[in-house]
This record gives sequence, C-alpha cells and structure tokens, in this order.
Amino acid sequence: MKRPVSHDEPETAEVAQRWPDLATVPGGPTARIRALVADQLFRRAARRAGIRVEYPDGSLIGPSTGAVLPRMIIRRPDAFARRVGATGLIGFGEAYMAGDWATDDLVGLLTPFARAAATLVPRPLQFLRTLVLPGPRAEEKNTTANTRSNISRHYDLSNDLFTTFLDETMTYSCALFEHDPSPGTGLNWDDLAGAQRRKIDRLLDLAGVGPGTRLLEIGTGWGELCLRAAQRGAIVRSVTLSAEQCDLANRRVVEAGYGDRVTIELCDYRLVTGEYDAIVSVEMIEAVGREYWPAYFSTIDRLLAPGGLVAVQAITMPHDRLLASERTQTWVHKYIFPGGQLTSIRGIEEAVAEHTSLRPVDSARMGLHYAETLRLWRDRFNTEEDHVLELGFDRTFIRMWDLYLAYSEAGFRAGYLDVVQLGFAR
Repeated sequence: MKRPVSHDEPETAEVAQRWPDLATVPGGPTARIRALVADQLFRRAARRAGIRVEYPDGSLIGPSTGAVLPRMIIRRPDAFARRVGATGLIGFGEAYMAGDWATDDLVGLLTPFARAAATLVPRPLQFLRTLVLPGPRAEEKNTTANTRSNISRHYDLSNDLFTTFLDETMTYSCALFEHDPSPGTGLNWDDLAGAQRRKIDRLLDLAGVGPGTRLLEIGTGWGELCLRAAQRGAIVRSVTLSAEQCDLANRRVVEAGYGDRVTIELCDYRLVTGEYDAIVSVEMIEAVGREYWPAYFSTIDRLLAPGGLVAVQAITMPHDRLLASERTQTWVHKYIFPGGQLTSIRGIEEAVAEHTSLRPVDSARMGLHYAETLRLWRDRFNTEEDHVLELGFDRTFIRMWDLYLAYSEAGFRAGYLDVVQLGFAR
C-alpha cells in the first residue's frame, strides 16, 4: 500500500537513538542570529523559485489564488530556520527528515529550486559559503584507504533494500528508453528492465565488445553488464569495492552459466593490472572525487590495449556549480554518498586531455531518461514501505531515501543535472 510519505511524522524516540543530529535543534545566540538570516534568505529563494509556502499562523509566501504552485508546508518554523541557518542545504534536508516541513508534491517542489539553484542565494553571499558551512570530511577523501568505507556505507546497506525498488536487472544507473521521455508518454515499470538492457547494450557497442573481447568493467553494480558482455562472447573482469554487490553479482554470473567467462573481485580500480581491449565504467566516476579524476582516467589509459575503446557513463552538473560546491559538505555527502562528487563535461574533458592519450569519439546526453528512471524507482520504493521496515530500516530512513530520489529526479527535470555516455579511443 502506498503511503503519503511527505506527511508522516518520524518517531521521536527512534530519531533520538538513530539520528542524533535530527533530534537536537541548533540552539544558542549564534543559532538564533543565523536562523533570522536563513529565514529571510529562504523567503527570498521561495519567491524566486515560484513556490507557495504555508506557515502555521496562516501566513504564506506566494499567491493565495491563481495558478496552482508547488506547496510547501512549514510545520515548525523556528526549528526549520535554525537547521537551515546552521548548515544550509544539509539543514534543509534534515528538516524534512525530522518533519519540520512537508509537501504534497516533493519533486514538483524541488524542481523549481533546482532550476534556480545558481541565483537562490545573493551572489555577494555565495562567497561566504566556505566560511559558514561545513567542509568536506577528511576521512571521506577517496584515498585507497578510505574509498571502500565510503562505498560500503551506501552500496552495502542491503541487497534486499535495493531489490525493493530496482527492476529484475538490478541496474542502479540511468536507463535508456526507446523514445525520449516527455510528459504524457506513459512509461511504466514494465518498460524499465528493457530500457536498462538497452543502455548497457549501447555502452557495449560503444566499446566494441564482441566475441573474444577482453573487457574490464570499473564498478560492477549487481552484474547485469557482465552478463550481457559474456553473452556476446567477451572475457570479462569486473572490479568493485562493495562486498554485497560482489557477492550477488558473482552468484548471478554462476547461475547464468558464465562463471568461466566472468571474474568479479573486490579491488580498487587504481590497483588493477593487465591489458584490455575495452573498458566500460557506468556511473562510477561519481565516487572518485575531483582530486582523483586524473588517476581514474590515467588508469584507464594505462590498462587500454592498442586500438582499444572506452565507454563511460557519468552524471554531470554545470562546471560553475561544481566549483561553487566542491569545498563544502552537502546533505547528499552526509546521508547518501560519502565522498561523492558529480562530474562536469568540462572537468572530464580537462582530465582526459591533460592526463591521457585518449580522445573523445562519441557523446550522448540522457538527462530526461534519468528523470523517468528515478520516478519509477521512487514510485516502487514508496510502495514497499512495509518491506523496508521489515529489513530493519526506520521511517526516518524512508523519508531520507524518498528525499534523495525526489531530489535527484528534480535535478534532472530542471536540467541542473545531466547524464552522458562518452566514448574514447586513442
């Protein structure tokens, strides 16, 4: 049974035990001052984004009549302002997790915010970002010592958790639908598995994978790409840092009868040796970190055989927003992907040009396809609340993941985020 996720109250005792940063609202004189500033900035941002905000005293931001606008309901204004004042967008996300605000259309609310992201905070104040907001955590820097822990905190949550919302292919990346998604196209769950295989096949085609190809996959997922490459007659080596993914992917390979063609192992990409005719990496660069993009691409360059081809799928954001946000911690860093960093087209181009002998040969953008992929995942996730609770996760976790999926979908619908398939050759 589907629940109205955005209106559920989290359990107070459960929040205090599992989520201490949600249980305590920032206090003290500094918190009060920052809350006043945050309240004014939020009201300005809401007007710029064109949303309707309703307060408990009956006051509101946005028109009271006329066009139907996304509706944000502030339940606890003081707690909301204090959280946002203390940690910016981290506080905004925590306020949702704690029930300080709600909405009847989470994606519809977040999309205009994403569309106006560059102008929500006045430009003079944007320069203060690194002074007032938390910085990246040193222990989440993607060194060879830290990266496995970062990966584990997301991908090793539980294979059963991911099974609740992924399709039969267990593919956790953007699908490629047969036609460009647009409002009213009527895409549904039954379209997703085929779209995921279509995405994988395009990447394998881009990398020239066929009978006898020595293929390296950087970032295994749950093994669907390995299976489809093996079906083509390729000899596959795939590396991952997720123990849960490695275990399930290996079982799937053996059950499909490809154990003699596919090797899946726990290994940092930087430690891989050998020579490969094709290298494919699907939405793994987001876990690399900008500091290590040169190492990522130079490793690919080192491992690629003469005449070899590379296919990379990457989530991108505008380069100026990447530069603006890279020196602060975000809500996604804290709760979803520790150590994560989205790429930009310019950032990829610079890393490849300066640190490899590779050259680009193909590029395809698929942002709206990701919006639809996320919509289908989120719909399925929200119908499986009872099962998620049975797995040992709580309602605050469910609100957190609902926000994560909605936030991501909104980014792609707004055009703030994109996803690209890139082909490289020497």
